[in-house]
Amino acid sequence: MTLVPPSVAGKMVVLSLIFPLSLLASLVLGFDNTRNDNVAVYWGQNSYGATNPGNTADWQQTLSFYCQDDSINAFPLAFLNVAFDTGGLPSIDLANICNINDDPVFSGTELPNCSFLASDIQTCQSKGKIVTISIGGATGAVSFTSDSQAQGFADTIWNVFLGGSSSTRPFGSAVLDGVDLDIEGGSSAHWPAFITQIRSHASGASKPYYITGAPQCPYPDAYMGSIINAVGFDAIYVQFYNNYCELTEYSNSNDWNFAQWDTWAKTVSPNPNVKVYIGAPAASLAAGSGYVSASSLSAIAQQTRSQYSSFGGVMLWDASQAYANGNFAAAIKSGLTGGGPVPTTSPTTTKSSTTTKSSSTKTSSSPPATSTPPSSGSCGVVAPWQSNIAYVGGDQVTYNGHLWTAKWWSEADVPGGAAGDWTDDGPCASVEVAKTNYRTNVAHAHIPATAYTGPAAKATKSAAEPTSSRTEHRRQLNPGIFGRDRA
Repeated sequence: MTLVPPSVAGKMVVLSLIFPLSLLASLVLGFDNTRNDNVAVYWGQNSYGATNPGNTADWQQTLSFYCQDDSINAFPLAFLNVAFDTGGLPSIDLANICNINDDPVFSGTELPNCSFLASDIQTCQSKGKIVTISIGGATGAVSFTSDSQAQGFADTIWNVFLGGSSSTRPFGSAVLDGVDLDIEGGSSAHWPAFITQIRSHASGASKPYYITGAPQCPYPDAYMGSIINAVGFDAIYVQFYNNYCELTEYSNSNDWNFAQWDTWAKTVSPNPNVKVYIGAPAASLAAGSGYVSASSLSAIAQQTRSQYSSFGGVMLWDASQAYANGNFAAAIKSGLTGGGPVPTTSPTTTKSSTTTKSSSTKTSSSPPATSTPPSSGSCGVVAPWQSNIAYVGGDQVTYNGHLWTAKWWSEADVPGGAAGDWTDDGPCASVEVAKTNYRTNVAHAHIPATAYTGPAAKATKSAAEPTSSRTEHRRQLNPGIFGRDRA
């Protein structure tokens, strides 16, 4: 199902007569999805800045800063967080690098003009790396009401970010290499139609385009399970953290479940050649739990690769955390490509937080601290509540004309019902209310009030506020409850 064109090996002789060998190498040695030593690293949310607000020197840098060496092969840009904003176009939030508060937006839209990143993207691509747009996230308001709406959104993504044309291209002349789905809220309905439409556009393109996704490790994933079962993905970046099946449980065969994902890849996925990555926190504070050292992660990756042919590499959250943690991505790349023999014993791991399996009685954790909820919210960009979806603290839904926020983990508990799992944020109002709530109550939820000074205090892009700390990859789940119900 990959969109990578046929091999050009047979054309090597002809090309070598036309191009210098150095240029020829750059033409043919691009990203190779069939490899099992790739490293994918999310960029865009300045996770380090959110967890270390005082140390601005290590906050997220522009994209080209992280692709100067051969450590990273794929950069999903996080996130396209709103699908249908003002003017019918999406919006993106790249934290301190580019956002709607600090950068100009295209007229009549809430889409920031980040065209200064075009050269960064093209620089990374010239080094054989792919750069994709990641859609969703736990706070992303991206869902569809019909296949036709999903197909229309795919047309927009193609024209605004990929191989199409538009007067509103946030990355200017740069053409991204595909789409990454990080669907962790709302509805999973109609996404197969979106992906099919993207592939239809890409089928006649002059370059390859990739479809990737980032499910959480409990199998099947609550939000993405039905999507990845319906249409072929080129790779999935499974989040082996913040859950019972995280990396710190590698030695526990009852919890560590890469085998399940390997079986899915070979027997369930419409693309039997799909690659499965081990998703990992790039530093101890990059996630709620699941961090292991570079040496342990390298050993786990080597051993997993020796056992499962679907293994494609390692995904890290995120670039800012990885670089500040002794260039963690480079250490993992070294472990995958030349880090010594495959270990014969289980690697040791260290927990960043202690987790235990829950009993059969479901208990609720305390709700996360938030700002005072608004008196009204938006139904226009938030998906309706569904009984078959497991929600976690901070997720938002609409129900009976009101906006609701989940206090903690729940499934099939009606907003406003006796279980008391939801906070009523008030009747639906304008779209602007939802965006204000996202930016003040959700995106900055991990930043101390004294540390966040707001857009007016910013002088340069490199000294902007750490907008989001990847709430969607740092969920404070009750691992026992979520694991038991989803496994």
